[in-house]
Formats: sequence, C-alpha cells, structure tokens
Amino acid sequence: MAKQETLQAEKREVKGTTASKRLRRSGIVPAVIYGASQREYMIQLDAKKFTDIAKKHGENFLVNLEIDGAEEKSKLAIVQDTQKDPLTHQLVHVDFRAVSETDTIHAVVPIHLTGEPAGVKSGGILEQLIHSIEINCRPGDLPESIDNDVSELQIGESLRVGDLNLPDGVSVKMDDEVLVGLVTQTRAAVSAGGDEGEEGAAEGAEDAAEGEGSGDSAE
Repeated sequence: MAKQETLQAEKREVKGTTASKRLRRSGIVPAVIYGASQREYMIQLDAKKFTDIAKKHGENFLVNLEIDGAEEKSKLAIVQDTQKDPLTHQLVHVDFRAVSETDTIHAVVPIHLTGEPAGVKSGGILEQLIHSIEINCRPGDLPESIDNDVSELQIGESLRVGDLNLPDGVSVKMDDEVLVGLVTQTRAAVSAGGDEGEEGAAEGAEDAAEGEGSGDSAE
C-alpha cells in the first residue's frame, strides 16, 4: 500500500491569470479539488513541498489535504493531474480529486523489474517495454509500484501483463498478452552467430572443392 502523504493547503479566494502568476512568484501553486459529491473549489499550496513529494511517488498518488479556511479541514484526495510550463518546467497547476475509502480509483503506477535474468547472465539483454501501467483499486490498496522478479527469465522468454504480481485488490485494464519485458540476444551475439555460420559454409565449400580436385587427379 502506498504511503499517504500529508500536505498543508489553503482555500484560495482569488482567481485569474494575474493572481495565479503572483502566487507562483511567491512559491505557491494554485490548485483545485473536486469530486466525492462536492462542489469544486480552489486551493493553494507550497510548490516545493508538493514537488518533493511528487518526485517520490510519480504521476498519481494519495494525499491527506489539511485545508485551512475550508469547512472540511481534512480531505483524502488523489493527484489527478499536474500542469507544467513547457519551457521552464515550472509547476503551474495541480488537480486533486477527493475520494473516500470505498471509492474505486484509477491511477498510473510504475513497474519495477527486479533481479538479474538468467538469460542476461548468459549474454542476453533485458528490454523493458512498459514502465508504468494504469490500475484500478480502492484508495487503501493503492501500491507504490508493481514489482516483479525476473531472475528466471532465459533468452527468448518474456514477462506479460498477465504475469504481473498484482497486490490484492488491484486490477489492470491492459490486455494480459501485452509484453512488459523480454530477454533477447545482444546484437554482438547475433552477429557472432552469423559469422560462425558464414565460416562454416566457407569451410564446407573449400572441402567440396578439394574433393572434386582429388577426383580429377585420380582419373
């Protein structure tokens, strides 16, 4: 289960581009909270504190919002979306969706492949094709990540979505047959195999030529 972080916030009374820019210059990011049968309302919070937490948790994560000035001081919410300036990468806005412990939430969590595959020890390479996946679960079941041990994978073997080690209460939308990772031969190994084949063919041709030469001299 993912750790639920606590964030201090304030109810925001001002809105508009000018007011939002003024907030960002002072290190505050404007945000909005909606959902859970409530009307949408505006809040604001410390940009650095939010960014530090987001670096640890990825795209979607749960927070306990302690909102100063709101009727309901504490609110469980999931980070639904973040907006950043495309040039400066400065945090511009955050969307929170209020949830209850009985809600089914949708979140994107990272996939971590652990262990060194047997095929890699034999000269192969592990290619991870999917690094995150969308899941459905209750807030209390939200994992930090989906972790899978791939130590047993040999060259030519793969891990599919249906093979993922999903925690209790967690399901995925993606098709079971989608490849998550696979162990393949390195290009050098493939090239070496091709060279050996060419050398074998050349040696066979030489032997055949020698045989023909021997037959001519015998006659």
